[in-house]
Amino acid sequence: MSLNPDQPIKFSPTHRLQWEEAQQKFVILYPEGLVELNQSSAEILKCCDGTLALAQIIATLEEKFATRGLADDITAFLEVALHNGWIAQ
Repeated sequence: MSLNPDQPIKFSPTHRLQWEEAQQKFVILYPEGLVELNQSSAEILKCCDGTLALAQIIATLEEKFATRGLADDITAFLEVALHNGWIAQ
């Protein structure tokens, strides 16, 4: 399974993206456990609201962080997220 760049990306309904105050980081909670996220991963997943496709997520993050050239890194992370079931299309 791979990303369809034309389809909106949404965070999985069986997972929850949550800020953990004690750890001072975002985590993904799911029935089998927890995944700690770095800031970049959390920012990408926060864009996965079911309304934005890949190019829109990239544009949103490049604008937010006033930079260019994030497409490869964002795409690679979202491929991993899709494979792990954290996101769906």
